[in-house]
Amino acid sequence: MRVEVRGLTVRYGDVTAVDDVSFTLEGNKIHGLLGRNGSGKTSLMSALAGYRQPAGEVTVDGLPVFENAAATRNICLVRHTPDAADKGDKVSHVLAYAAAWRESWDDGYARELLDLFKIPFKTKAGELSLGQRSALGVVIGLASRAPLTMLDESHLGMDTPTRYAFYDALLADFMAHPRTIVISTHLIEELASLLEEVLIIDAGRLVLQEEADVLRSSGTEVTGHAPDVDEFTAGLTVLSEKSLGRTKSAMVYGPVGQERLVRARQLGLELGPVALQDLFVHLTDPVRGAA
Repeated sequence: MRVEVRGLTVRYGDVTAVDDVSFTLEGNKIHGLLGRNGSGKTSLMSALAGYRQPAGEVTVDGLPVFENAAATRNICLVRHTPDAADKGDKVSHVLAYAAAWRESWDDGYARELLDLFKIPFKTKAGELSLGQRSALGVVIGLASRAPLTMLDESHLGMDTPTRYAFYDALLADFMAHPRTIVISTHLIEELASLLEEVLIIDAGRLVLQEEADVLRSSGTEVTGHAPDVDEFTAGLTVLSEKSLGRTKSAMVYGPVGQERLVRARQLGLELGPVALQDLFVHLTDPVRGAA
């Protein structure tokens, strides 16, 4: 399912949560939506799901999503906070309600996931632990098999082993049933290997949209004698610098170039990759952004 966003703006009174954002999501990929708390991730995903009418345009496969059942039946958004209305319902009723809205729902797979995450079928949702409630949301998202499935930090309440079980289930089901998946998270390194494309949003604006492999290759950490590091980084975008005595380490973003790589070898500099998490932290650094 192809998602197109043009000039999207979401406001709450005088507060602008999403500010004139435009992008396209190609189908059958796992997209990571990264941003600090309050950056606009949840507001953006709510607009993609058709929950509110924003300024601008949001379409899926050419159909506007707001108040359009033909589009929204193919969209599933699982939020990080369970809906209060679900807490008094049994798990079985919550799943039945979710199934009623999804033509692509797989009830057998939902039962498998309940067993995987150890969620009692007949227990009220409000009696589940936080981790189980988070897992229940993930069950709905995966079993929906919706052509556009969005998970808004829905895995954060899980403990580490359960999160990794979720990641494995997500990848396996995506391989068997390709669709457009959007995951918002700040646990970036845990999810990095799953992501095919990354969008970074900060203060309501889209900072970048890039293929994950390209983004990973865009960061370089250089370490060596301080003057040599300064020579290497001259003219490059420097995200951060650290010094210890006469040794300096710098993180740069963007293409380095073959000539500079040759010079790095001549100077005896050590070059290495930068983790996706580190790139995210520095690309959304409010101090750097204000500089």
